[in-house]
Amino acid sequence: MFKRIRSDIQCILDRDPAARSTWEVITCYPGLHALVLHRLAHWVWGHGMRWLGRFISQLSRWFTGIEIHPGAKIADKVFIDHGMGIVIGETAEVGEGCTIYQGVTLGGTSLTKGAKRHPTLGRNVVVGAGAKVLGGFTVGDNASVGSNAVVTKPVPAGATAVGIPARVIQADDSKRREQVANQLGFSAYGITENDDPLSQAMKGLIDNASSHEHQISLIWQAIEKLSSTKKEECVPDDAAMKETFEADKLTQLVGK
Repeated sequence: MFKRIRSDIQCILDRDPAARSTWEVITCYPGLHALVLHRLAHWVWGHGMRWLGRFISQLSRWFTGIEIHPGAKIADKVFIDHGMGIVIGETAEVGEGCTIYQGVTLGGTSLTKGAKRHPTLGRNVVVGAGAKVLGGFTVGDNASVGSNAVVTKPVPAGATAVGIPARVIQADDSKRREQVANQLGFSAYGITENDDPLSQAMKGLIDNASSHEHQISLIWQAIEKLSSTKKEECVPDDAAMKETFEADKLTQLVGK
């Protein structure tokens, strides 16, 4: 037990730059308190003392603001940062090395007793503040869930889920290699660079339209050269020459 507590304390010191000492973590981090009380509640729950397990989890909720059902399975080195408002359901499973921020719900969408109703988080998953992961599916290893996302379907390993309802962005191989090489650790709050797929799609369309405009401009230039000897023929329309596609302004609207 004490070995697990030491491991939990060390993972907080490693991942939270605000943590200055072991004593500060022990006395001032409700996420650590909630995990210690949950392990006691889970042990009691597993030995058939269901009411006592629920009562311990209720005490933990009063003291920490973090509600973890005693039936939930939580591995080692899980970091609950801030923690207020977190809800983790009965059949939820949280893998080793996960980071969960305040306001997260690992909830269920089924009313069937005894069924797998809550999500399973793989290893090293980051769930951003306010995110809701709802259902009995799996969020793969090293995946990220962006802040305030509502996830209702599986997330592949290494991918990022953002938005309402959440859209899944597959991890970029070159970016992943760079992250491993630089030992960047994890993305705080599940934030990644350029993580809005709709914005990325819009920017792709803007780039494509801008390319088409350039090609049309080249065609008009060729027409002008061909018609230079007979200007009365094939003269480009003034509107066609003056109209421009303002790609930069549209790109700013959808986000850089």
